[in-house]
Amino acid sequence: FGCKLKAVLPIFAALLVLDAAAAFNLQPNALPRLSSQLRVASPQLRTTGVSNLMCSAPVDKRAERRRIVSNPNFNRRGFAETKEEVEGMMVDEFKSDLVAKIRAAGNTFVNEDVTIKLAESYGFCWGVERAVAIAYEARSFYPDDDIHITNEIIHNPGVNNRIGEMGINFVKPTGNGNEKDWSKVKQGDVVILPAFGASLEEMQLLDEKGCKIVDTTCPWVSKVWNAVDAHKKKEMTSVIHGKWKHEESVATASMADDYVIVLNMDEALYVSNYILKGGDREEFLAKFKNAMSEGFDPDVHLKKVGIANQTTMYKDETAAIAKLFERTMMKKYGPDKVNEHFMSMDTICDATQERQDAVQGLLENKDEIDLFLVVGGWDSSNTAHLLEIVEMNGKVGYHVDMAARIKEDGSIEHRNVDGSIATAKNFLPKGKITIGVTSGASTPDKSLEDAIERIFLLKALERDAVSA
Repeated sequence: FGCKLKAVLPIFAALLVLDAAAAFNLQPNALPRLSSQLRVASPQLRTTGVSNLMCSAPVDKRAERRRIVSNPNFNRRGFAETKEEVEGMMVDEFKSDLVAKIRAAGNTFVNEDVTIKLAESYGFCWGVERAVAIAYEARSFYPDDDIHITNEIIHNPGVNNRIGEMGINFVKPTGNGNEKDWSKVKQGDVVILPAFGASLEEMQLLDEKGCKIVDTTCPWVSKVWNAVDAHKKKEMTSVIHGKWKHEESVATASMADDYVIVLNMDEALYVSNYILKGGDREEFLAKFKNAMSEGFDPDVHLKKVGIANQTTMYKDETAAIAKLFERTMMKKYGPDKVNEHFMSMDTICDATQERQDAVQGLLENKDEIDLFLVVGGWDSSNTAHLLEIVEMNGKVGYHVDMAARIKEDGSIEHRNVDGSIATAKNFLPKGKITIGVTSGASTPDKSLEDAIERIFLLKALERDAVSA
């Protein structure tokens, strides 16, 4: 009953708005603002969560997203007034003379007994650089305002530490699922949405609070949301290839009506088999309990599917999953009906694909390379996939999130493909070595330089020990 009442109240509120407009001769462009002021979030939403903001009453999520984005307090273009200042800061903090020198040498650089082979595409992508720049611009444009950010700006510890040093507050999770503590975010505060985007519920909450929203969402993520919108138009369930806990997948799922998130081909095959043969419904619901829309029923919601993805997933696997579901729907409904039951759009971002292709390029001459060094945040999905490609080709690789993981005693603390953290002693072979080097799309060149310099230092210490 409570939810039905919430669904009816806005209708009465709208009628009151129209009556008020007529009585006071308000201009049409004043109506959305007045209507927005009449919409009040519950006390619970103002403090800890957003889960009740959208109840079971149908919501046109695309229209709601557009309404919020059109608000005068919503900025996704940055701040021209502080752009030049920030450009200088970005060069000082993130660029690297050493990496520029390696590029100038044709991506192969020799330092004493170390040969570095740098991938053709690596490091900061345009979307990440844009997001960080807009966050910096916001801090400079609002020097005295309280500024918050709904999550890490990108998956890079050095950059996030710098954001914190600038006095930008990270909205903290409560420890209860994806719920966050919004109690410190006040009306009029500035709130930054990170490169991964934010959920529609979070955007609604911030709009309700009257915050100034600065949106740094990568346009490639927005492209995925458009794909989800296309699924909804055809009454299709979105099958999202991604990690259900990842901020981007959380945001994308919030834009869908019906969805299920599959991590990999194994989970995709499970769903495909259920479509073709049926199965244990309760087992399905238990398996995807954290990765599906509320009220999801595999016997109802898998008759028509559209493919979407977390933009940083392994592109070949996303393509294979799309082909799997296309074949599944052909078998189930026939080739002449496949377009009624399946659709897929290419939403793997260019930067992700280019970095993966560049690692494959290095691997064409893998016998010349002794090991690979992958630099990027340990929680960075696109960086983790670069290591996967290395290991799938039978080569040794080490994924570090910062140069300090390479120790002076010759050991390296690194992340394995399965997410575990390990330490390898004496990881560098003796004598002359060739190292394939790359970095994730959230990694500034300066972080890459620091890691390479550590390698040079270890080999210098080795030479000194031999001389002694």
